[in-house]
Amino acid sequence: MPKPSASKATGKTCRFISGVVEGFYGRPWTMEQRTELFQREKKWGLNTYLYAPKDDYKHRMYWRDLYSPEEAEKLVALITAAKKNGVDFIYAISPGLDITFSNPKEVATLKRKLDQVSGFGCSSFSLLFDDIETEMCPADKQAFSSFAHAQVAVTNEVFTHLGQPDTFLFCPTDYCAAFCTPNVSQSAYLHTVGENLLPGIDVLWTGPKVVSHHITVESIVEVSSVLKRAPVIWDNIHANDYDPQRIFMGPYKDRPTDLIPKLRGVLTNPNCEYHPNFVAIHTLATWCRSEGGRGGGQRDVEMTGGGDDEAGSDPCYSPKRALTLALTDWLQEFLSTDQPGGPRPLNPTHLKKESSDEEPMQTDVGDPVYVPGSGDNPLFTAEPLTLDDLQLLSELFYLPYEHGSTARTMLTELDWLKAHREAVGDAETEMTAEWRSRAKCFDVMCVAVFTMFNRLSNAPNRSILYDLYNYICDIKSGVTLARAYVKQLGGQSRPSAQVMTDDPEPWGFRGGLSGEFQRMLPCHGNRDLFRHPPMTSVYSIRPFCPEDKTEIQKIHMEMQRGEAKAPAAALPALISDGLAGGQLSPSPNCGLVLEDERGVCGYALGLTDATAAALNNQRTLPGDFPSLVTMQLHPRVTDPAPARRMIGSLLSLMKTSGSRGVFCELRQGDRRMFDFYSKLGSFTTLKMAGLPQDVVAMGTSL
Repeated sequence: MPKPSASKATGKTCRFISGVVEGFYGRPWTMEQRTELFQREKKWGLNTYLYAPKDDYKHRMYWRDLYSPEEAEKLVALITAAKKNGVDFIYAISPGLDITFSNPKEVATLKRKLDQVSGFGCSSFSLLFDDIETEMCPADKQAFSSFAHAQVAVTNEVFTHLGQPDTFLFCPTDYCAAFCTPNVSQSAYLHTVGENLLPGIDVLWTGPKVVSHHITVESIVEVSSVLKRAPVIWDNIHANDYDPQRIFMGPYKDRPTDLIPKLRGVLTNPNCEYHPNFVAIHTLATWCRSEGGRGGGQRDVEMTGGGDDEAGSDPCYSPKRALTLALTDWLQEFLSTDQPGGPRPLNPTHLKKESSDEEPMQTDVGDPVYVPGSGDNPLFTAEPLTLDDLQLLSELFYLPYEHGSTARTMLTELDWLKAHREAVGDAETEMTAEWRSRAKCFDVMCVAVFTMFNRLSNAPNRSILYDLYNYICDIKSGVTLARAYVKQLGGQSRPSAQVMTDDPEPWGFRGGLSGEFQRMLPCHGNRDLFRHPPMTSVYSIRPFCPEDKTEIQKIHMEMQRGEAKAPAAALPALISDGLAGGQLSPSPNCGLVLEDERGVCGYALGLTDATAAALNNQRTLPGDFPSLVTMQLHPRVTDPAPARRMIGSLLSLMKTSGSRGVFCELRQGDRRMFDFYSKLGSFTTLKMAGLPQDVVAMGTSL
């Protein structure tokens, strides 16, 4: 663990604060769970518990009210249990919702409440002013020059009243860099706190954001300079109270161990559900211990980064190895029953179906053990949960800014299978073989999720399961739908009613009013963790020249062959075939070519006046759409962004050339380009006299 350090401001020796905040919104943990937490903290080397559950009324909403005798008895027992395990119990109170800072009676009420808790045996305290309105009441505006001055004045007075305890934490209203105006170094609020808060008071800080992805040494040096003290990190990396569909069981990460000497401490504010926090707290403890390697202390496991970690990994801490340590310990808890009379711990000897010469031990007097007959269904037997199952569980529910590796692979494969669904046909091609191979691998990953679900559902420790059940049911449902969709694409099953029907049952889709609102907003989905695979090619768009005709004809013919199983001659003719085939020349400055490192891979051509070409093909043009455009991409172009840029540039050129509207023709078999034009949002279906039966016209005004 980090070594105790001497405070420059007070001269006192201060141990590194490490542990857990119960500071989330939602159902508070039970007394039994908190007591078990203290035992775990002792075992893992953590030393602090900050009591701050938002839904304890007397912590926040009714902070003025004293605890009843029954409540006092529970708090005394809790504080005693913490002391027994060497854990510093910090009692936090949040008066900021409605306190009048300038009213002496209010301050006296606050002191009385903390005096009561002090009488319970508590010697460490915290004042929290997070998540409150910043507008002061008229009385406070007359007494204080700013909100920060009001908070600091009351905090200093309470700290002094309590005898300046060794541990006293202050949570500012601007508790992360994102809240600071205009920034951390120029924040008047933080400068007031740093200059006026008494030196023995420590400040809580969440990092760059409320839920910080990375916390860097540079950012901590900056805020420490303004606060004139090293902060205590209130870390929300595993918090899930802001979204009931998310839970996080990935390792503590993206905080270099170089931070440890720069901090006063780190407290994790984890998931609302108690049991799934095993990984969050266990890996934080490993992170804290890792600093011993730098200081010459003894670490309990070698944490030096290796080839299995990301480039530039911390030499003292490996999140991947810390996670394995945590899951290995957690597995033992899953396999032990938590209820009297509950299922026995599972092991392979309990799973054999074959008969045995030994009579089973009878624990109940009454009906004999059921033995199925030769024609009956065999008894259901649950396989024991494995470390691989827990690894998969963690990867499916990893961290706010990152999916685990298996989850990323599943998303990438599903995206590829969906994007290349046209490759599945009767003819066996190299692309078809690749599609079927990747579909099979995706199916194997889906089955692994189902297997994990079944084993987890039958684990002896039901308390852990109950905290996880809603989440694992949800992911199983999503994976089931994805698997059915892929099988349908591959022709292995009929269209699934769960996936394809216009009127699915409620269990066949994610619902809720919040989801409805989000899907109606234009930005919905732009914060999904899964991104389409990044471009591996550099694309360039340049003007068309006559020398490009041969390459354009090749792409045109290749795409025609892919549109239908019939010969190209049997396809309905399009006006644009003349442009792509070289019989017609695009209008001046109305042709573009897309290139990658292998050469021409796409084109967009325009004809400002397509009247004559339409007459040759027995078409009658709509009056508002006199111009023709055609665009096509080679199958190796999987990123739609260059295509959108190219068609946008062509339309701009067409408008500059005097066109007031353009149209394009598409064969119904060309689903790729039909989807492309539809998703642009500006092209709509047109009625055009003379169109062949299997041809669709789309157009847009300029």
